Amino acid sequence: MAQPLMPKATAVWLVDNTSLTFEQIGHFCTMHPLEIKGIADGDVAQGIKGLDPTATGQLTRQQINEAEKNPQLELTLITSTHNLPERKKRRGPRYTPLSRRQDRPDAIYWMVRNHPEISDAQISKLIGTTKPTIQSIRDRTHWNSSNLKPVDPVALGLCTQTELDDVVKKAAAKKARAEEKIRKAAIKTGTIQPLEETLSAPKSPARQENNLIKAEDMPKEAPPPASESAADVFSRPSKPEAEEPAFDPDSVFAALKNRKESGNPNADDDKE
Repeated sequence: MAQPLMPKATAVWLVDNTSLTFEQIGHFCTMHPLEIKGIADGDVAQGIKGLDPTATGQLTRQQINEAEKNPQLELTLITSTHNLPERKKRRGPRYTPLSRRQDRPDAIYWMVRNHPEISDAQISKLIGTTKPTIQSIRDRTHWNSSNLKPVDPVALGLCTQTELDDVVKKAAAKKARAEEKIRKAAIKTGTIQPLEETLSAPKSPARQENNLIKAEDMPKEAPPPASESAADVFSRPSKPEAEEPAFDPDSVFAALKNRKESGNPNADDDKE
């Protein structure tokens, strides 16, 4: 639906001078009915002077009278019969208010950091800055580069999410076309082979032999151990423990006496 001229001022006039419902005014002015209710309560659009839509040729008095009698009737905007000149697209960087110009370096830093495929011309047009500023932020030669923080330009109010998505989409498509052009040039010069030929090319005999594993080279698995019952385990004879040699006290004391008489108590230890 086409939007009327100065919709909020038109809504103020319709609230003050007609008995139309909030839904009817909101539909005509492309506003939410709760916002129209806020205008009627004086909470919204304070200080805005109403604009008569009948004086600007957007509505007729007959339409307003019929809509007041029938709350289900919707107002329709009268289209102009005059041939208006087409609005030319604005060229050059976007105008940024003075209160938000100090946020542009952070937005540029965010764009350079998260979307390096976007060109300086696109960033300049989207945020409203100059190419030397963008280049200085890329090279980290900006006078305030140590204090820059990447902030989304949408969060700063420098652009809308739709505009940012369009720029990112165009930059990604341009990058894909450039990569495809480089790949075709490499195929033409013989540097690389096309992907279809690489996938369909048969393997060499040596590679096929290396990929084949002979049956005799396969590791043989050990047979699983036979299951034993508890009765077989406990009925199995235990291994005899090795008996410790018995020591004769008389022979031990005799050996000590011989060492003492020979004058070398560690004689046996040296032999060992």
